[in-house]
Amino acid sequence: MNGSRREASASRGSSPRKAAPKSSGRVSNKNTLTWNRKQLRLVPVIAVAVAAPLVVGVATGQTNNSGVPEANAQPGTSTSASPTSSRSTSAPTSSESSPSASETTSNGQRPAANTDVPPGVRLDRVDWLSERRVALWVQSAAMERPIQVQLLLPASWNSEPDRTYPALYLLDGLRAVETESGWTHETQIEKFFDSKDAVIVLPVGGESSFYTDWENPAKDGEPYQWETFMTEELPPLIARDWRLNDRAGIAGLSMGGTAAMNLAAHNEGQYQFAASFSGYLDTTSFGMPEAIKAAQLDAGGYNSEDMWGPLGGETWKQNDPKLQAQRLKDVSLYVSAGSGNTGPWDKPSPVEGIPENFAGYGLELLARMTTQNFVNAAKKADVPVTTKFRPSGTHTWPYWQFEMTQAWPQAAEALGTEVNAPECKAEGEIGKFREANSALGDCLTGEYAVEGGRAQDFREGRVFWSEDTGAHAVTGRIGAAYQAADGPKGELGLPTSSEKKTPDGVGRYTTFEHGTIYWSPKTGAHAVSGKILDLWSENGSELGDLGYPTSDAVRNPNKEGVAQGFQNGTVFQAADGDPRIVEGAILDKYKDLGYENSDLGYPTSDEISLSNGGGALSRFENGGIYWSPNTRAHAVPYGQIFDAWGEEGFENGRLGYPVSDVQSVPGGGQEVEFEHGKIRLIAGRIEKS
Repeated sequence: MNGSRREASASRGSSPRKAAPKSSGRVSNKNTLTWNRKQLRLVPVIAVAVAAPLVVGVATGQTNNSGVPEANAQPGTSTSASPTSSRSTSAPTSSESSPSASETTSNGQRPAANTDVPPGVRLDRVDWLSERRVALWVQSAAMERPIQVQLLLPASWNSEPDRTYPALYLLDGLRAVETESGWTHETQIEKFFDSKDAVIVLPVGGESSFYTDWENPAKDGEPYQWETFMTEELPPLIARDWRLNDRAGIAGLSMGGTAAMNLAAHNEGQYQFAASFSGYLDTTSFGMPEAIKAAQLDAGGYNSEDMWGPLGGETWKQNDPKLQAQRLKDVSLYVSAGSGNTGPWDKPSPVEGIPENFAGYGLELLARMTTQNFVNAAKKADVPVTTKFRPSGTHTWPYWQFEMTQAWPQAAEALGTEVNAPECKAEGEIGKFREANSALGDCLTGEYAVEGGRAQDFREGRVFWSEDTGAHAVTGRIGAAYQAADGPKGELGLPTSSEKKTPDGVGRYTTFEHGTIYWSPKTGAHAVSGKILDLWSENGSELGDLGYPTSDAVRNPNKEGVAQGFQNGTVFQAADGDPRIVEGAILDKYKDLGYENSDLGYPTSDEISLSNGGGALSRFENGGIYWSPNTRAHAVPYGQIFDAWGEEGFENGRLGYPVSDVQSVPGGGQEVEFEHGKIRLIAGRIEKS
């Protein structure tokens, strides 16, 4: 029951954005949420009502009160022997943590995961957000809509292109949003995992879902079949396209912690590791169904009976982690919870030991009590559980980030991967470049071969080198666009510059052997190359009428050629022609007709100014689109009507500009209306009026 996303923005300590943005600047849409008085009254009442009968379980259960980080520790780091995101020379080698030879393939890797994608499931869209962070839109047959899933790719993703990796699924809290996972929005986990060799899978959305299959549709008739999506639809698709092996783990906070244990229990053998951070691991004891119902109503107006039927009924029992504990005997388990008392990332209230975040206090108290009940049930079932009950801490993101870093060594062992990627250093020409550009941060890989040269990955980008181009860094969203364009193997080739400011001071660009990638805050990063780049440059680049590119060049599968969007127009290029600009109202008309797939075909001219009434014309393979302030834009295809209009002097003649496109007439035939008359074509004969 994540009610604490609103707390995180004050605790992240991010530095202010500079006046001149870089393409690597990450923009987050933060929705500032606050607890209202009704919520503040509700949570402690529920916590006390539910916790009172559970206290006996705490008194008789396991009490592994492990320490919490010191008050001056940063979220995502560890003050104990647990690893941080920095490299360690004492990290285990692959032979220490890898699976036995009998479990691997002939090349030393684990077998690939199942890649049989169910019918109706497909990958609709891929957006690269950085060199190793990608957003996927996966069409779900069960949910009848596309679901966004983000991946954090391993440190060695580029340097070892034939390697497969385990997956670690990270689940969100009750107030999950549709734009981004709380794990990347509220924490620095992305930085922590950039030196790890696992694919981190972040489903986006699922507010109040508990990542379960609902018995009835959720709000507005929307199917909520998250367990089917998470366990049957998504895994084979990402295994097929994103190099997964047969090992997987799952972890979550609050609602996501409950779901992590349930999904692992319901799908035996699918996950080798499961973790709950402040999860609700007892959903059926006295008061808990009512507490969950109140939370779901508050977090989006969802009805718990639509999820699991009557409160406390059979489906609730099937989704109670403590009642499923015996099914987790073959899973490496990690659970944690704070006490609710003021911790290192909480502001104290006037009441000693009680934090100012009173809602987070009550919610964490519930998490602590229900997690203890789960631990007790697991102990009775002889199921080992790594238990971390902290002496303080509330239901807030900094604690969950800390717990993920603490759980990682156990997860890595279960998943058969190293705790940290091997030690590396930058040498040679790339090393010299890194010394002069310390903002790149530490290396993540050693130097490795790429098409035409060498490369090395760093925390803040990649450096490429060849004898012809020298050493240059590709970073941020420009780096993401380069990755999407297949990097050095793609049409752009190797970089010939590092990131530079555009003349207008707004954007950034990096040049490559065969093109340039431009970025601005409004348009994102897009490559421009070939004749389109030449035309754009002739028209003033981003300072010209077209402005910045808003898309990459897109190939037309129906009519050979490409099109590329800009802020103020689109450039079209037929396979055997030159690029042409179509803009304004003429572009709108061209769009209505079907662009180059229409009968007009590709443009053969840029926009031409006409002397009569301040009009304009764009010519196409099979006709023209004419525009004037009084008549707007209309197409006249080449043929007998066009020729007859030409005989009258086109727009300068007695008929003037067209005021309609080609229309059918009763009895058969066609006509075009003009300002001062019509031209009809009936049975092969022209009629003018």
